[in-house]
Amino acid sequence: MIGMLRAAVPGVWIGLIVALSFIETPLKFLAPDVTLPIALGIGRLVLTAANIAGAVLLVTMTVLSFVRPRVGRPALIVLVSIWVVFVVEVALVRPALNARTDLILAGGDPGSSLLHVVYIVLDVIVLGLLVAYLPLARERGPQEKSVSGADV
Repeated sequence: MIGMLRAAVPGVWIGLIVALSFIETPLKFLAPDVTLPIALGIGRLVLTAANIAGAVLLVTMTVLSFVRPRVGRPALIVLVSIWVVFVVEVALVRPALNARTDLILAGGDPGSSLLHVVYIVLDVIVLGLLVAYLPLARERGPQEKSVSGADV
């Protein structure tokens, strides 16, 4: 049961990233009659909700990783990597993007920036790490194997 949950939670997050970051986000800018301010406002709401959901899913993955039978070291390394990338994305890149959005909504022109590209790259990295975590999520750590090496 725990193994299934360990696969389901990152699977849900993968679906969330694909649906929102790679499908919804670009499409809203192509919708007829949607102005830039409206698209930016929607984008901010959607990405904030996605970040909150991602945080909940990441905490859940972390808790499930330590429930017996615990995951092995490779899964923990991937999990820590997800935490690092997620924190960079949410704590460093998102506030800078929000500041740019505020400036645009106030009628300013912030000029060109690579922040969106950085955010997309970070999302792709999180996506790749989640995919890498999936097969590792079901493996048990060495502390969970019996003396004979058989699974407990």
